[in-house]
Amino acid sequence: MNDTATPATRGKGLAATAGALAGLRVIDLTRVLGGPYCTMILSDHGADVIKIEPPQGDETREWGPPFDGDDASYFIGVNRNKRSIGLDLSHREGKAVLLRLLEGADVLVENFKPGGMEKWGLGYEHDLAPRFPRLVHCRVSGFGGNGPLGGLPGYDAILQAMTGLMSINGDAAAGPTRMGTPVVDLATGLYSALGIMMALHERERSGRGQYLDMTLHDCALALLHPQAANYFLNGKRPRATGNPHPNLAPYEKFQTRNGEIFIAAGNNGQFRKLCEALGVAELAADPRFATNAKRLEHRPALTEALAAALAETDGQELSLRLLRIGLPVGPVRAIDEALAAPHTQARAMVAELDGYRGLGTPIKLSRTPGGARRKPPRFAADSHEVLAAHGFDAKAIAALEQDGALVTTRRR
Repeated sequence: MNDTATPATRGKGLAATAGALAGLRVIDLTRVLGGPYCTMILSDHGADVIKIEPPQGDETREWGPPFDGDDASYFIGVNRNKRSIGLDLSHREGKAVLLRLLEGADVLVENFKPGGMEKWGLGYEHDLAPRFPRLVHCRVSGFGGNGPLGGLPGYDAILQAMTGLMSINGDAAAGPTRMGTPVVDLATGLYSALGIMMALHERERSGRGQYLDMTLHDCALALLHPQAANYFLNGKRPRATGNPHPNLAPYEKFQTRNGEIFIAAGNNGQFRKLCEALGVAELAADPRFATNAKRLEHRPALTEALAAALAETDGQELSLRLLRIGLPVGPVRAIDEALAAPHTQARAMVAELDGYRGLGTPIKLSRTPGGARRKPPRFAADSHEVLAAHGFDAKAIAALEQDGALVTTRRR
C-alpha cells in the first residue's frame, strides 16, 4: 500500500494493512456501547482486542431484533475485529486468568461501576499499577467515583436529560427531545479512545501507564457547543430551536419540489452567493439581511423569502449544483438513502466481510489504513485460542471450564 492509496482502492471497507496500532494489546471488559465503541476504534486500526464477557455475555447481544443468529444488530455494530472469551471474574480462577492476560497488555478498558474492580482486588492504584506499571487503565462510568453522584449508574438518555442536551434538541412545541443516536455513549467512546492514545504517547516518555477516569456525564457536557459558550457570554438559558442554528442564518432546512434540502450559509459572502444562485440577489442587498446578526434578528422574514424561492426548484439537482460552486447545501436523506449514496461507497463507509455489513472506519490513514478484518465474535468463540496463546495448555483450559471460571456457553 503506497501513500497515494484511496478508500476506493481498498475494497469494501476492509483493512488493507496490519494497521497503525498493530502490536497494541487491549483487554476489553466493557459492555453495551461507550466502551465497546472505544475498543472497536482501536481494533479497526490493528489493536489486538480481547473482549472478556461475563457469563451472561454482553447484554446487547439481546438488544434486537434484528438478529443474526443469537446476536442482535446492536452488538454486531460495535464489536468487529475483536476476539471473545467468557470469564467469570467473581471466580478466583477467573480473576487469575485475567491477571495472566494482563501480562504484556498495553491497555485495559472496563465499564464497571466505580468500586467494582476494587471489590475483586483489581483496582488500579493498589492492585494493577504496582504489578503492571506500564498498563493504561481506562474506566468508563456514568458519573465517575467522586462528586455528589459518584458511583451511581449512568445511561445515555439519562445523561442527555441531566446535562441539558435534550433541552436544546427538538423545538418549543415538542419540548426536550432525546437525540436519535446515543450521542453521549458514542462521544464517550471517542473521547476514551483519544485519551488512551494520549496516555500511550506519554508512556513513551515516562515509561509509565496511568488511569483514565472517563464519564458519560463529562463527555455529555463537553458536547454543549455553542450553547454553553453562548450562555457563558450572555447569561441567557439556551433553548431548543429545532433545525435552525442558534447563531447563524440561514441555517435550516427548506422544502423543494422533490424533497427537503438543508442550507447553511456561514458568512456574508456565502449568503450573497446563495442569493445570486437562487435568482434573488435583492435579498443580499436588503439592509435587514446585511450581516449575520441582522439576519438572525429578521430570521422569519428571511426564511419566508428563501422558502418561496426554493419551493418549485429541483432540490436534488440544486443541492449538487450549489455544492459544486462552494455553497454548503445538501439533500435531507433517510438512512438507507445515505448508506446507498455513491459517495458513501467511494469513501468505503460500508464494510462488507463474509456476510457481515457494517459502517466503515472514518479514520483514513494513507499508509496504514484500518477497517474490518474480523467479523464480530460469537460469545466465547475465541476462548481456547486466546488462552492457549497465553500459556494455558489443553488440560488447564478444560479445568477452568469444569470449574466454571471459563464460560463457553452463555448463562441465560
